[in-house]
Amino acid sequence: MAGNILKRSEIRNMTDKATYEAARMVAATTEKHFARHLDEARQLGETDLAPAPPAPLIEKIIDTAFWASLQREEGQPPKISLAFFPPEQVSQPLLFEQRLPFSPGILTKLAPGVERAGIHVGVWHDAGKLYIWGTTRIIPKLCFVVDVSEPGLLVIKHRRIGGFGKFANVAVLKGDQVKVVDEQSASLPDCPALLTTLLGFASPVFWGDPTNVLVQLAVSMRTHGRGGSLLMVPAGTQVWRRSIIQPVKYAISPAFCGLADLMRQSEHERGHSAWPAALQGAIDGLAGLTAVDGATVINDAYELLAFGAKIGRPEGNAPVEKMVVTEPIEGNEAVIIHPAQSGGTRHLSAAQFVHDQRDAIALVASQDGNFTIFMWSVCENMVHAHRVGALLL
Repeated sequence: MAGNILKRSEIRNMTDKATYEAARMVAATTEKHFARHLDEARQLGETDLAPAPPAPLIEKIIDTAFWASLQREEGQPPKISLAFFPPEQVSQPLLFEQRLPFSPGILTKLAPGVERAGIHVGVWHDAGKLYIWGTTRIIPKLCFVVDVSEPGLLVIKHRRIGGFGKFANVAVLKGDQVKVVDEQSASLPDCPALLTTLLGFASPVFWGDPTNVLVQLAVSMRTHGRGGSLLMVPAGTQVWRRSIIQPVKYAISPAFCGLADLMRQSEHERGHSAWPAALQGAIDGLAGLTAVDGATVINDAYELLAFGAKIGRPEGNAPVEKMVVTEPIEGNEAVIIHPAQSGGTRHLSAAQFVHDQRDAIALVASQDGNFTIFMWSVCENMVHAHRVGALLL
């Protein structure tokens, strides 16, 4: 696309206007990320790909989005999603009769009308000058997106190749802090499938892929903002009950199979238009139970077994004394700590549960938005806590 080629003078004019230092820090890295993944997608024969965003425009989009995030409209901070591509790439976009200037003030005024999930503000450029062309619910694959989540908090992400499920995060910017997602984390030993999917390197062609559903559960748990714990145990066994204080006030019998039944449906049945909405409703219903004090327990067939369950250490088992903690962020190094150092009682209880039930997974959402996956690491021979909050924004 000829409009995507910038002259040096245009590049200089664009970067001179950027005043948010973190935008400058992350622009080149982001440009390389999208260029590499778009090139790999083309080699695989993928079509409907978004244009590669150049670093100067990445910098300007982030800079403008940041200053917009600090403003308020009728007392409310803006929540807005910006997608970089020309309108002719999608069908039925909502087009403005006149292009709107791409500025913090315009974004702040526009935000109340486009803050619902799934709506993106379309941004493109003419000879290096950015403008807003309208809104859309459909965006091309690997499209450069900047989400304004809260004042001073921006998330750079892109739509997955498969087109379903949560977008893959590239970087998180909070004030002067920059967290760039480490793409190499997915290749580390013991990397759980859930983390691999969050990193964006698994591309399920169907939104009902089991690992992707676990991602959606994690996102929904984080969204309710109350914190919570979800324990996933193997189906067909009661061993997990040894780690739960009896009696369980909200034990479920027989197991509730709402989500499980949807997951068992054939691909033909999943193809009906009502299925995704039914799946999302089941996921949100299950995730909502994690807000109740105690842990929600499901098996790996997605049957609900209990909620509000209190985790306890089985008689004769040793208390968990240490665990390894990692975050899939560039520059992060693994550390070994006592589980009590990682958070409150939810984190300590989850670590103890996985220490005793080594074929289980524990997902813990904090009220502050942090999120941790606890799993047993065969390589480290201890509990491994994967901090993935930056991937769920």
